[in-house]
Amino acid sequence: MGEFVIRMPDVGEGVAEAELVEWHVKPGDPVREDMVLAAVMTDKATVEIPSPVNGTVLWLGAEVGGTVAVKAPLLRIEIAGEGESAPPADERPAEPEKPPEPAAAGPASPAEAADRPLAAPAVRLRAREAGIDLHRVAGSGPDGRVTHEDLDRFITGGARPAAGLSRRTGTEEVRLTGLRRRIAEKMQLASSRIPHITYVEEVDVTSLEELRATMNAGRGPDEPKLTILPFLMRALVRALEEQPGLNATFDDETGIVTRHAAVHIGIATQTPSGLTVPVVRHAEARTIRDCAAELARLADAARDGTATREELSGSTITITSLGALGGIVTTPIINHPEVAIIGVNRIAMRPVWDGSRFIPRRMMNLSSSFDHRIVDGWEAAVFVQKIKALLETPALIFIEG
Repeated sequence: MGEFVIRMPDVGEGVAEAELVEWHVKPGDPVREDMVLAAVMTDKATVEIPSPVNGTVLWLGAEVGGTVAVKAPLLRIEIAGEGESAPPADERPAEPEKPPEPAAAGPASPAEAADRPLAAPAVRLRAREAGIDLHRVAGSGPDGRVTHEDLDRFITGGARPAAGLSRRTGTEEVRLTGLRRRIAEKMQLASSRIPHITYVEEVDVTSLEELRATMNAGRGPDEPKLTILPFLMRALVRALEEQPGLNATFDDETGIVTRHAAVHIGIATQTPSGLTVPVVRHAEARTIRDCAAELARLADAARDGTATREELSGSTITITSLGALGGIVTTPIINHPEVAIIGVNRIAMRPVWDGSRFIPRRMMNLSSSFDHRIVDGWEAAVFVQKIKALLETPALIFIEG
């Protein structure tokens, strides 16, 4: 019998390591050729690692949530024949250190035992960690034994729970792994390096909603239903024609702003694993219905986990929307290294004064954030006002020039 070593593959240009997000096997499991063994994630996409051989798993080289360098040993498989040589000893992760055994405690003296309050070991540990002397706690158990409930009452000042209700104790630690960890890292990067300015504007979308309803009523069987997002995408393209400096990325290490001719719009999309940003490329060359079709395709791919690295990267400006849960105002975080993000809040019927009376209008707020190093407040306001004008008079979206 021999060993076959599977190493972390090169999962993308410029990627030096990947996070292990899932094992499909454990030591001792039989594997067959092409069977998926593990899943790893970069900041671009999740990649499945298949087995190139038949055999039995001997060793796993990382824990879920850990990072593995490209070409580092990932797992070892026992195979028939000679196989390939095992990795050098210095490449194998050291065996985890075992925690030191607690020092043996001798029995308490008779005097200590007589003076020691009756309590279970778990209660004693909890009291010790909370800095509570059990002599001060009145025990309600047999022979005056101190219980967890007695400790709870002491901690909360003696209050007893209401009839039919009980206190809850304990904590749960949840390690951030996979996409959730990538989101946390991305948000921390954007928040710490980009000085945000957020501008909120109210938009009357009554006419737009009427147009949208008309276009949906006349759509073909193979055409997707139009939401407000395709109209916003086209309005965004039109506004960027007048302010191309907002369709940009900023490298703050070199101090270089790159303005992009192509408008690649990232659409923040909620998935079962967390927030992803699939990219509608070349929105400047797409019609309303084309934008809608591509948006629907990418959203489905993101939610079922089949979106490629190329489909999840390369955006030049981003739109974020919580749909019906959009609230009144949000403070979107810019998708680093971009310089602007447009946030859509929910549409609601509101009374609007027309100069002589209040009339019902469908209103929506746009909450948009900008990199204040690159975009001044005046520029941000002009940009959002242009989008507002296009959405309030939607026929202008279709008029070129």
